[in-house]
Amino acid sequence: VLAKPAGQPPRAIAEALAARLTADPRIVSAEVAGPGFLNLRLSPESWRAIVRAALVEGRDYGRSTMGRGVRVNVEFVSANPTGPMHVGHTRGAVFGDALAALLDFAGHEVTREYYINDAGAQVDVLARSAYERYREAHGLSPEIAEGLYPGDYLIPVGEALKAKFGDALLERPEADWLAPVREFATAEMMQMIREDLALLGVKMDVFSSEKAITASGKIEEAIAALRGMGLIYEGVLEPPKGKLPEDWEEREQTLFRSTAHGDDVDRPVRKSDGSWTYFAPDIAYHWDKVSRGFDQLIDVLGADHGGYVKRLKAVVSALSGGRVPLEVKLIQLVKLFKNGEPFKMSKRAGTFVTLRDVVEQAGPDVTRFVMLTRKNDAALDFDFDKVLEQSKDNPVFYVQYAHARVCSVVRKATEAGIVATDATLARADLGHLAHEAELALAKKIAEWPRLVEIAARGQEPHRVAFYLYELASDLHALWNRGNEDAALRFIQEDADVSRAKIALARAAGVVISAGLGILGVTPAEEMR
Repeated sequence: VLAKPAGQPPRAIAEALAARLTADPRIVSAEVAGPGFLNLRLSPESWRAIVRAALVEGRDYGRSTMGRGVRVNVEFVSANPTGPMHVGHTRGAVFGDALAALLDFAGHEVTREYYINDAGAQVDVLARSAYERYREAHGLSPEIAEGLYPGDYLIPVGEALKAKFGDALLERPEADWLAPVREFATAEMMQMIREDLALLGVKMDVFSSEKAITASGKIEEAIAALRGMGLIYEGVLEPPKGKLPEDWEEREQTLFRSTAHGDDVDRPVRKSDGSWTYFAPDIAYHWDKVSRGFDQLIDVLGADHGGYVKRLKAVVSALSGGRVPLEVKLIQLVKLFKNGEPFKMSKRAGTFVTLRDVVEQAGPDVTRFVMLTRKNDAALDFDFDKVLEQSKDNPVFYVQYAHARVCSVVRKATEAGIVATDATLARADLGHLAHEAELALAKKIAEWPRLVEIAARGQEPHRVAFYLYELASDLHALWNRGNEDAALRFIQEDADVSRAKIALARAAGVVISAGLGILGVTPAEEMR
């Protein structure tokens, strides 16, 4: 790159750079490797300084300022309030929460948000389903017609309706009971969803209601803003791909000119009968988020929403004047297995495996870690037998075991009369760390700050899980070498040597603890 403007051959530039770089005491050697490259070797003291930094900074080691001053809204889960959350929601909840924690660790100001779809036809179906359970609570046979929700989870809702309304809603026309039952049942479902999220350790900062946004006039406000930009017009769409013209009835609709902001086709916002399309409340909701002053929006959606991405990006681009980027992260399916067979459906839910089913079987820590061992847009197999076994093949156990080993070293040192607080270890003579295996572990610890920034920039929390597995592997490898070579054991006869080696282990433990914190997993202090 420099050769032409500098008027020198690449190798001559490389040699000049190498001479200057080797003057830095942190660099042992700088070797020209072909015309375009320099190989640098850092001094052992550079790696030892990393160990000290990790101990001094503690769980803040690796925190970044890259997101300073950037307000990010991460909207995730947003399950319809019509029943318990299923395993697909579990993966979305874990991914969204870990992504929010990762962005926070990288310096962003993060808001976790849940959008309650409480204004659509599905909540009317919920109300009718709950009403049948209300009748059942009065000793009548419920009529669970096709299209209603059959799950047993609505039985307690029916009993709660009876406790609140007595028999006042019995034998009344639907027009009398639909609204109060809908409001009551929706609140009950949201309470259930909050409890399910709590099982996973997920806590939302904001719950936004579609019903409230619609009632506030935000749809009309957003459409008026788009109209003012010349992006709303009356028109007729082309037939969808695969539909023959004779199967397609041309109707004039109110359209959003989303093609002006990168979409493939313009999108209807109001039907020919004057009612809003499904897209209109989503426009209003994103207008609301833009209006709240976020610098970046992230929507975590199920893979079945893939066709929705371009129109959402287009409307956010239009409403923010291109100022606020929207990222849509699609969550692929989870396949559950147990005893080599697909995991059976939940009777309580009626048609699917619930979040609660998974967490009760595997525990929240295992559930969260395993859900983050694949990129969000790749399918995930969740095998209950494998995720609970104690072996190197189980990444959760492997990482937890590494942290427990570090805690064990500190306990044994203390029992041996060696002061092993982080403050004391940070002052140890780390010159005793000279073996290639010890420096290899220090080098892996040194990767953590950059890994945080790479993962945050790519919005890829699974990178943290992969890194922790590699760090744990290096720690276990050093531990195993200590079984063969006594000089590599963490606790030695000489207290000063012990403190240096324990400092290395503790530095690894600090990073594992911080990484697990991002993933929402509790670091184990001992393994049974």
